[in-house]
Amino acid sequence: MDFDFETPVDRHGTASVKWTRYGPDILPMWVADMDFPAPPVAVEAMRARLDHPVFGYTMPTDGLRAAIVEAVARDFDWAIRPEAIVFLAGVVPGFNMAARALARPGEGLLLQTPVYHPMLAVPGLAGLELVEAPLEGPAWGVDADRFAAAARRARLFLLCNPHNPCGRVFTRAELEAMAEACLATDTWIVSDEIHADLVLDGRRHVPIASLSPEVAARTITLMSGGKTYNLAGLGLGWAIIPDAGLRARFEAARLGMVAGGSMLAMDATEAALRQGAPWRAAMLRRLEANRDWLAQAVATRLPGVTMAKLEATYLAWLDFRGVPMGGELPGAWLRTHARVALNEGLDFGEPGRGFARLNFGCPPALLEEGFERIAAAINGRAPTG
Repeated sequence: MDFDFETPVDRHGTASVKWTRYGPDILPMWVADMDFPAPPVAVEAMRARLDHPVFGYTMPTDGLRAAIVEAVARDFDWAIRPEAIVFLAGVVPGFNMAARALARPGEGLLLQTPVYHPMLAVPGLAGLELVEAPLEGPAWGVDADRFAAAARRARLFLLCNPHNPCGRVFTRAELEAMAEACLATDTWIVSDEIHADLVLDGRRHVPIASLSPEVAARTITLMSGGKTYNLAGLGLGWAIIPDAGLRARFEAARLGMVAGGSMLAMDATEAALRQGAPWRAAMLRRLEANRDWLAQAVATRLPGVTMAKLEATYLAWLDFRGVPMGGELPGAWLRTHARVALNEGLDFGEPGRGFARLNFGCPPALLEEGFERIAAAINGRAPTG
């Protein structure tokens, strides 16, 4: 079956955060929200639900739980039980719930900066101390000794794998070193693996909880179909928590404030997990082509800019520190001079200063237009488009 990842979709007037925040004259290439239509099977599942005229309270079905169990086994070679799954309205509520469930105010929360910016808000929201074990650029690898030292100061480790914004898929050896350090220091692990299905070039994602029963017993794994199948606006995620005691602590941290997702989200997600493999494969090919085009264009046409090697996601991590911007941060400078919106690198932590994150999950024409605007600004010409 053919899927169209080439034709731009007009998203103006749809209340899209991505396309509304910076106004009509700014091309948005920032938030992790692809400009591709969702899988037809997911859309059809929602249409089928809408044929029934009653939209009352809905609970997750056995079919949805089974679809997640089957997908995790198929894609990650990880065997889980249906009862290990806890449904949420998204991944971000999950790691905030985990922080309240597992750490007391004043204890340490370990992050590998630069990192997904809502994670940086967790220490303040939960009254925890931020402990950093920065990744090592330009390859953005893990320094095992630095990590182990940081783990000794932390009660909770919030992992982002595949990593956002650096695009790393951590190797089994890296994951084993991190897990070993957490086990040795009695540190809980909360792993945000929302991009697990977006690994590129035939790589295979390894959930850290799949390393051993001992690691699984101390780990909360957070996943969703929202990024992979472009369903983020529907609001559904899940935690996989094999240990019953840990699962009970996590559930108790809902505090009556965290819901478990809508009926449309559940139906669309189950359909995508069961029948969306052809769409996902075609989408990944488009992302790989976009990434390769962008990497070549950055290397040859953006003097002073480098792009991290990208192993997963549709988010390019660009280093603008070699470009004179008069003291401005690159995100702000590009909005003014190129009329393109990227995520500001500093929002991902101090190691991101001078960087910006670019979303290339879009039809090639949009990617090329955004790049031309950036190239024109950096090379001192009037922006095009």
